[in-house]
Amino acid sequence: MKRMKKIITLILLSFLLICQPSFALDLKTAKAQGLVGETATGYLAPVKATPAVQQLVNAINAKRKQHYQQIAKRNKTALSAVEQLAGKKALQKTPTGQFIKVGDVWKKK
Repeated sequence: MKRMKKIITLILLSFLLICQPSFALDLKTAKAQGLVGETATGYLAPVKATPAVQQLVNAINAKRKQHYQQIAKRNKTALSAVEQLAGKKALQKTPTGQFIKVGDVWKKK
């Protein structure tokens, strides 16, 4: 009986680990649900902060920063200039119905 419980527990744990990515929040869904929005800084920010939303924002912002740093280095310009231009473009490209941060206020575009 103990062995059977261990096997079932292992199967359940394996299932959860395999299925975990399907439960993870993705950017498209988070934007569509109004959980995150674009800012003029070139980075995302949580509109409705939860641990999952913050984790998504942190992960995407880290990738964006790395990309912006590569662009800045390649063009021999300041990181802040790249971030500012990226933010401007992100705000312009944000579809109607999603959130953008204007100043300190979230607005639905």
